[in-house]
Amino acid sequence: MGELQYDAGRDGFIDLMELKLMMEKLGAPQTHLGLKSMIKEVDEDFDGKLSFREFLLIFHKAAAGELQEDSGLMALAKLSEINVALEGVKGAKNFFEAKVQALSLASKFEAELKAEQDERKREEEERRLRQAAFQELKANFST
Repeated sequence: MGELQYDAGRDGFIDLMELKLMMEKLGAPQTHLGLKSMIKEVDEDFDGKLSFREFLLIFHKAAAGELQEDSGLMALAKLSEINVALEGVKGAKNFFEAKVQALSLASKFEAELKAEQDERKREEEERRLRQAAFQELKANFST
């Protein structure tokens, strides 16, 4: 499948978590409910994530004036640095794939960061336990 060259997540979709990250990066963070309703509004196949087709639909709806002015989708359409009418579908597809790649890398990065923090916490915990055991040992010896 050479055609989705930007899709590091290898699924070619933007899911709820990725949409959340995307909206935060665009400076328009959404609530969980807001994100769900954003996806629902253009989710034609009801799989709970955005395909490229559905992503394009956001821009078409925005252009046609079918989006509520204060909706998350409108914010996405306005803030995304692409004008589908000017760029055409090819530009939009590159944009979408680049976004999907950036987002899946970002979520991977966040997951790795979290794993690293958990690891550090565990080491701290072990060190504390060792120290406590050592203190106890010392106390036993000094009586």
